[in-house]
Amino acid sequence: MRNDARHTIHTVSQLAKLSGTSVRTLHHYDDIGLLKPATVGENGYRYYGRTELLRLQQILIHREFGVALSDIPALLDAEDPDRLTALREQRSRLEQEADLYRRLARTIDRTIAELEGRTTIMDKQLYEGFSPQKQAEYEAWLIEKYGEPARERIEMGREAMAAMSADQREDWRAESMALRDDFALAMGQGTAADDPALDPLLARHHAWVTKSWKTSPTAEAYAGLGRLYVENAEFKALYDAARPGLAEWMAEAMAGYGKRNLV
Repeated sequence: MRNDARHTIHTVSQLAKLSGTSVRTLHHYDDIGLLKPATVGENGYRYYGRTELLRLQQILIHREFGVALSDIPALLDAEDPDRLTALREQRSRLEQEADLYRRLARTIDRTIAELEGRTTIMDKQLYEGFSPQKQAEYEAWLIEKYGEPARERIEMGREAMAAMSADQREDWRAESMALRDDFALAMGQGTAADDPALDPLLARHHAWVTKSWKTSPTAEAYAGLGRLYVENAEFKALYDAARPGLAEWMAEAMAGYGKRNLV
């Protein structure tokens, strides 16, 4: 009988290696009912078949899109008569984000080249890849999540930016990059996202956001901004370019700071 790799049964350690996840993560998925093994042997070993491999693929795709772990079961278990439709929609979204990342990568490459003295780029090229459509989607997301008061904050933020001189806007942008790099450094040093030692840096970031919004974000709004850093492809690319996983780490840090220090 021909060995068909598609129907291979995998142990938990084999599946972890195959998928790039950890054994601990797979055990956790089992414990919360997100991904149960096909069978459990008398020896207590978990075994996973093709169905489980496909379910894990969908879990990981949703995680890449920033979907909260608690929201994934409803998405996976909802009745969908045509799973191919869902997969095609996910692929289309990935293609759109891949194009965005390619454009952002070109922008970063040009900036690196200028900083190394190899070329000079036009002012407009500094911002290629940052989509006005995405900005509109971001604003719509804020209004949907926080209601009409968010619209007023958006307008106040626009007014605050419009009132800045060219030098002030440049200082604002420089501070945003300095904050990103300082967060990346803290993460790289092994600082946990929920460590209160981050509070001075987070206070500085909160003040920067306050200047941007022309109002001080509440704990809920500040945590929401952190989730936006994960869910919005442009923000995620911006922060993860400094250190992979930084956007997610910052989102957790911002939520923790809000609980400790904001109302």
